[in-house]
Amino acid sequence: MTIAVMSALVRPLIETQLPPDLDVRWFMTKEEAMALAPIADIGWFDMYDKNDMAETISAATNLKWLNSIYAGVDGMPIPQLRDRGVMVTNGAGINAITIAEYVVMGMLTMAKGYRDVVHAQARHDWLQDSPRKIELFGSKALLLGYGAIGKLIEERLNAFQVDMTIVRRSAGPNTLGPDQWREKLGEFDWIILAVPATAETDGMIGKTELAAMKPTARIVNIARGSVIDQDALVAALKSRQIAEAFLDVTTPEPLPAENPLWDLPNAHVTMHLSGRAQDKMFVRAAQRFLENLARYRAGDALTPLVNLDLGY
Repeated sequence: MTIAVMSALVRPLIETQLPPDLDVRWFMTKEEAMALAPIADIGWFDMYDKNDMAETISAATNLKWLNSIYAGVDGMPIPQLRDRGVMVTNGAGINAITIAEYVVMGMLTMAKGYRDVVHAQARHDWLQDSPRKIELFGSKALLLGYGAIGKLIEERLNAFQVDMTIVRRSAGPNTLGPDQWREKLGEFDWIILAVPATAETDGMIGKTELAAMKPTARIVNIARGSVIDQDALVAALKSRQIAEAFLDVTTPEPLPAENPLWDLPNAHVTMHLSGRAQDKMFVRAAQRFLENLARYRAGDALTPLVNLDLGY
């Protein structure tokens, strides 16, 4: 009999829909998960602490299929999973709608100076003019990352008639390759980061890239904090080398209270809330798991299947 070990958090969403011949073991704590992990054929070991999750996955020596609600797999023991031949399905796309909406919100917040409007209301101060007068219409955006989130960002910004350029591996209209975008950085009003966290993307925006941007450029990062050299970004914001940054992700998380990003007037820190700004995440994840479970039992391909060589 196939044994599945899963977090009790998803139990109310899937238990009544599981096949009767599936032996399911539920855990509430890391200790319970560690005790059950070695017998799991199927594992859903999502935990808030990525180190605890990685340790539990490592203990699952019989694992055939690992499922996760997280889109990023950077906290998982990827080499070990690859060596064991484990299939990994992730949460790519589950939060894509709300994250894409967050990108639009961030761009509009910066374009219209909306934070100043909020502060004016708190002061009971009736502003006589808009704090900022930037339109998305006709502006130019560089989008790095064209997965599920990137595609939805493009779709939404097209409605604002933003001139979009995509960075991706394969050629296409309004597309730059991995070796072409840096030389074009000075052309864009918006730099939007939606790439997976891999060795290739680590620190991809650093001192050199920031220096190549125009002074009115604004960064939106909904990828991972690691894709930006954060010290270089702080320096660029302090010196007004670039205009602003909207950061849903930072390094580390949570951001320490003494970090200068909190107090920079041109930094917007949104505490990795973009994917949580919805009420459908667990419902979508549960439905995807049930669909994949049916495929797994039928011997069909699972989706979305993580490429463990690429790390996404």
